[in-house]
Amino acid sequence: MSVVSLEQASNNPTPAVQVAPAELAAALQQQYLREILLSPVYQAAVETPLQPMKKLEQRLGCQVLLKREDHQPVYSFKLRGAFHKLHKVAARGDNKHVICASAGNHAQGVALSASKLNLSATIVMPITTPEIKVNAVKALGGNVLLHGTAFDEANRHAIALSEQTGAVYIPPFDDADVIAGQGTVAKELLTQHPTLDAVFIPVGGGGLLAGMAVYIKAVLPNVRVIGVEPDDAACLAAALKAGEPVTLERVGLFADGVAVKRIGNETFKLAQLFCDEVVTVSSDEICAAIKDIFDDLRAVAEPAGALALAGLKKYAALQGYSEDAGNSNAHAQQNRPAPSYAAVLSGANLNFDTLRYVSERCELGEKKEAVFAVTIPEEKGSFRRFCQTLGGRAITEFNYRYASDDKAHIFVGIKLRHGAEELKQVTQALTDAGYDFQDLSDDELAKLHVRYMIGGMPPRLVQEQVYQFNFPEYPGALMNFLNLLGETYNITLFHYRNHGAATGDVLAGFEIADHADIAQHLDALGYPYQQVSGNSSYKTFLTAG
Repeated sequence: MSVVSLEQASNNPTPAVQVAPAELAAALQQQYLREILLSPVYQAAVETPLQPMKKLEQRLGCQVLLKREDHQPVYSFKLRGAFHKLHKVAARGDNKHVICASAGNHAQGVALSASKLNLSATIVMPITTPEIKVNAVKALGGNVLLHGTAFDEANRHAIALSEQTGAVYIPPFDDADVIAGQGTVAKELLTQHPTLDAVFIPVGGGGLLAGMAVYIKAVLPNVRVIGVEPDDAACLAAALKAGEPVTLERVGLFADGVAVKRIGNETFKLAQLFCDEVVTVSSDEICAAIKDIFDDLRAVAEPAGALALAGLKKYAALQGYSEDAGNSNAHAQQNRPAPSYAAVLSGANLNFDTLRYVSERCELGEKKEAVFAVTIPEEKGSFRRFCQTLGGRAITEFNYRYASDDKAHIFVGIKLRHGAEELKQVTQALTDAGYDFQDLSDDELAKLHVRYMIGGMPPRLVQEQVYQFNFPEYPGALMNFLNLLGETYNITLFHYRNHGAATGDVLAGFEIADHADIAQHLDALGYPYQQVSGNSSYKTFLTAG
């Protein structure tokens, strides 16, 4: 067998010595394996724990292990690849200055590695980078240069500066040394649990997948290597379909750590050889995985960090083990031994504001909530009759505003305890009751924007009194309200949202001329309330005159 050096294999797709594809794969594997085994990353990085997720295991029917790369000093695996690369730069001794472009984890990995190796590091970051990330890089010793409004502009500037100044450019993923450093995650993983059936790895530019895959297939080739991508940033899936790296027209930014338009050339080569398959997941599924990690381990992952677990959950459901999403085959698999799966929690550098979005979407990602647009008659008691049609199911959100004299459009969220099977029951109940409705659970525009824009001003002047209530969060609280008031008074405005607290905030309007007309009934209801008919924002945005 002809042996090709790691440098040759990485930089020359067609070596001068012609090598058969199988021999090239073996040569690549041999060289990468040596680099990974001898990597000096532990001069900066730490061996991270592999932790079981017991609660999730009960739901999925398989062993679930999470590789906690959020335990690194920079809260991300990126430190490994950066240090491996910079260690070689420092060992050469001919250049003390490195440069890279990054708005996140790679920047912190390079800054800390350079500091430990007595190198000077310049990090080019887009001007839109949150201040918390800029300050984190500075605190680690990096010299931050803000340039451009997006990563691509910052990256081009970093490359240009490296050519002008002679600084060594440090790629974020498409580099043999960076890939080898990331591969040390797999070395630890297989030592910690050598009897895995599959490993799920997040994919952005592909550096972590490439490094882990080449090591896993060299040591335990029977272990399946599965890459996981967001369905709105699936550059590896697109490349595998085309047979070569392709550039996506656009990518979603929710999982910004893997929002990469084009897979790397070297990382794609290794993925083709050593990755078994790719799973794509939605933003809602990522949110659900973030919640699972918090519920099981009390850890908060960034969206890209929870990506691999989201793929694991989806894969388990498709394999027939999982009870998630109403999988009817789960119990039929009881005679098969439960598989052992591991996923990499790749990072926890989360913008705190993102948690608001995650909390809104995780129930949808777990198929525990559905949202509908429903047309109901504009008449007394129609709201109560609609709730009765739902058969006592909890309503998680209700947006309603009088629209015309004969009908109203509502946006409603419904709690589901049994996933997809219960969703079918709800849609059948609405159909049988004759409602005109749309299931918006997979409508991104509705979930991201429209839900907050329901209502507005009525088409005519309405004599209306408006109240703010604190509803107790227990089954029947809403029906109690409707039974007492719904048939007596015409409800003209209603907004309710359950955020998991002991009480829920409700804004409701009634077609009455004076508070005295309803005061006795509101007092009898027993829920804390206050009249807000004089509120300036209500008058500005929600009244017709």
